[in-house]
Amino acid sequence: MTSFKAYLLHKTPKGIIGAIEKMTTDQLPDGEVKVSVRYSSLNYKDGLILSGLGNLVKKYPHVPGIDFVGTVLDSNNSDFSTGDWVIGTGFRIGETRWGGYSQQVTANADELIHLPDSLSPFYAMGLGAAGLTAAIALEALEKQGLTPDAGEILITGGCGGVGTFSILLFAAHGYHVVASTGRMQYRDQLINLGAKEVIERSTLSEAPRRPLKSARWAGCVDTVGGVTLSNVLSSMSYGSSIASVGLADSSELTTSVIPFLLRSVNIIGIDSVFYPIEKRPSLWKQLGNIVDQSCIRDILQEAELNQLNALGAKILQGQIHGRVVIKIAD
Repeated sequence: MTSFKAYLLHKTPKGIIGAIEKMTTDQLPDGEVKVSVRYSSLNYKDGLILSGLGNLVKKYPHVPGIDFVGTVLDSNNSDFSTGDWVIGTGFRIGETRWGGYSQQVTANADELIHLPDSLSPFYAMGLGAAGLTAAIALEALEKQGLTPDAGEILITGGCGGVGTFSILLFAAHGYHVVASTGRMQYRDQLINLGAKEVIERSTLSEAPRRPLKSARWAGCVDTVGGVTLSNVLSSMSYGSSIASVGLADSSELTTSVIPFLLRSVNIIGIDSVFYPIEKRPSLWKQLGNIVDQSCIRDILQEAELNQLNALGAKILQGQIHGRVVIKIAD
């Protein structure tokens, strides 16, 4: 294919404008591996980029899409051959590099892994960066000594992508999961994913009146930040850890050192962007082996490139439930 379609962002006096455009292969940036993209996905970061927020993109025109799955068209690296199925996510793909909202993309070999046999291309992007982040969070908490018999595990932002897959992964590993959400209409769905209990987000949205409350949580994956994280900190059990994953509510954190000093609580920062490439295949394989693909089908929706304008705004407004897979090519 010498020409292909891509969703291209332009910087204009009226702001960032995106549209599907026809491109040619000589317009692609340099890269060791050229990939024919089958699917990408929609993430919160994609919403920021599509809206021109966060100063994540420095150079325009730009092709967004922070992850993709597809087949190798051409490779200058012996680790990848024509026809191989590959996943690309992280390493600022879709930010500083052109991303997956394109029928063709180039990448360096150290930004790609082979698609596990246990995952279809559609479900790989159903998981996407969110699924990988959830797997990294589980790994990080278990390195701190967390085990299924430790007690209740809180997952905040349960209806978001990372929250959803955290519920599913922790439950699959035998943990007692409690999910919090502001969208209680999806309570039954979160229970079906593995949550033992679903609590209203508002119960965590008031600043704690004292630095320590009754200890409840043996571990936490927090996707919200802000007051919620401050509140959770005051209720962590002795020696427990929080995996800090996101800032859906706020990047600010007002708290006390008391939970750290008197209960030995840890906050672990979770980054999936530069997570080492050599460690990724085992996590993706784990996702493929553990995640019941029929179970997550109900939380996946498929969309087209021409829907990105509307979808980008919706995800920033918290109006997306579950995960959106972007179909790039048949």
